[in-house]
Amino acid sequence: MHARAATAMTTAFLGTAALLLPATDVRAVGDGTPPAVIAHRGASALAPENTLAAVDRAAALGAVWVENDVQRTRDGTLVVLHDDSLQRTTDVEEVFPSRAPWKVKDFTAAEIARLDAGSWFSASYAGARVPTLKQYVHRVDLHHQKLLLELKNPELYPGVERETLKLLSNEGWLDRRHRDRLVVQSFSTTALRTVHHLKPGVKTGFLGTPAMADLPAYAMFADHINPSYRSVSAAYVSAVHAFTGPHGTPLKVFTWTVDTARTARLVAGYGVDGIISNKPDVVRRALPD
Repeated sequence: MHARAATAMTTAFLGTAALLLPATDVRAVGDGTPPAVIAHRGASALAPENTLAAVDRAAALGAVWVENDVQRTRDGTLVVLHDDSLQRTTDVEEVFPSRAPWKVKDFTAAEIARLDAGSWFSASYAGARVPTLKQYVHRVDLHHQKLLLELKNPELYPGVERETLKLLSNEGWLDRRHRDRLVVQSFSTTALRTVHHLKPGVKTGFLGTPAMADLPAYAMFADHINPSYRSVSAAYVSAVHAFTGPHGTPLKVFTWTVDTARTARLVAGYGVDGIISNKPDVVRRALPD
């Protein structure tokens, strides 16, 4: 996820105190249950983001949840990559020097499979590949983890909502066993409404901070409101929790991207349900058992 992708509704949230981190320590979570820890793009501070190695590292650290990003290739394969360009996290400039600006949608799955998606991070990860979504969900399932799947830039890929749901269904991720192990999230309300319309049983999450007055509208199609930690407060979390989502349970809050112990304790004190982090090990150590 990326903060620049937040919609105008994100900035519409009123309450200046919620936009500032207080100097004092936080209160304990009301019910004593620590929030879930979600490994952002896998354990992306310790392994190349959105690779199978990052999923494995997250599992080794005990992260129950992993988060990823979905894009689509020119020939219709769903792949796991954060940026809509291959430039930052692969050697695409060396392999295909004449193909600038190296957009995912301009390359076939076979071409992307040739790329090194690990060396940019560390020589020890040389040869890591951009996984397909099919490969990724198999690895998450192998570790018995839960998946927070982001539809990235859905406006670039018409029909990506239906295609993603079809793949998840084919791989068993829409059955009863996976029902509480999957949340599909996006900055796009259009994409989330489409997912909810196509598969009402799938839980969804909106990335951003809607104004409190707009929360009833979001509760019609979203089970989560997932804001940046910089826009969260105890009052805002309580307001979100007061609404019931489409599956008859209170809306949840997963906040991003928290990489320090202090901020983890801060947002846990606000009562968030999950903390998305590049450093799940740091966050886990900061929270009570």
